[in-house]
Amino acid sequence: TIGIVLAKALGYTFIDTDILIQNQENRLLQRIIEDDGISRFLNIESRVITSCDYEKCVIATGGSAVLLENTMNYLSNMGSIVFLKLNLKNITERINNIQTRGIIMDKEQTLKDIYEIRMPLYEEYADIIVDCNNKSFEEVVNHIVNLIKH
Repeated sequence: TIGIVLAKALGYTFIDTDILIQNQENRLLQRIIEDDGISRFLNIESRVITSCDYEKCVIATGGSAVLLENTMNYLSNMGSIVFLKLNLKNITERINNIQTRGIIMDKEQTLKDIYEIRMPLYEEYADIIVDCNNKSFEEVVNHIVNLIKH
């Protein structure tokens, strides 16, 4: 939601890399993960993201993109990386279909495990970190627009 509204506010194109992956593979994310495994999915994700030439666009990547150093470096060279930071409680409340959503995780991992692995990476790669806890999407979008324009 934030990405789409932000793109409109900036007059940019909006790209969801998960949708690009599904369109190129003709399968849902979860089906790719189940059929091909995590490693192959990450290779597909990296290939899809780094094959695009992004200009004046807002890109929403899947959460696992942050696990791919070459992909994150590619995106960093394209523009600013904005991390929409939420605490684990808020993320848990928003994700109600963890088994079918296409989230990269081993069977024994929990959402908390994923959070603890990815959080430092999100913060490392981010040029801009926006605390989204207890904020409406309009507040978040306005904050990002102000940061980008200044």
